[in-house]
Amino acid sequence: MTQERLEAIKKALQNFEIEYADANGTPQLVLKKEALVEVATKLKHELEFDMLLDMVGVDRFTKENRFEVISNLYSNKNKDRLFLKVKLDSKKPECPTLTKVWKSANWYEREVYDMFGIVFLEHPDLRRIYMPDEFEYYPLRKDFPLMGIPGSLELPKK
Repeated sequence: MTQERLEAIKKALQNFEIEYADANGTPQLVLKKEALVEVATKLKHELEFDMLLDMVGVDRFTKENRFEVISNLYSNKNKDRLFLKVKLDSKKPECPTLTKVWKSANWYEREVYDMFGIVFLEHPDLRRIYMPDEFEYYPLRKDFPLMGIPGSLELPKK
């Protein structure tokens, strides 16, 4: 991303409390979850980040804001990308949904929910996609045992 483009983004988002960082050469915007949908909407419609390429959950485990959601955005017109990062509370990890901005967020958010237990508020169909509905754990959390929890899933018979 060019410095001019980054300055244009900073100017367009100057009314938001955003921390700018560099993630291995890709600009990263760290913002409060309350501003996520509004910032994402501006990025899509005014700054031409027309694609949500991916969304990932992160479990920092020892930090106060244990969970993070990182959205990977791309602009087809400008051929550049940007990360949006939101830090979430450890006790009640909830994040606004981006499905109203990018339809592709639907599956990414379901995956993050299924693996980390992060709830996406107002998501149109938040349910598990990998694990069975009755599974009460979240396998990518750092406190989930590496060998799983004995008896938590019925394994297929040989």
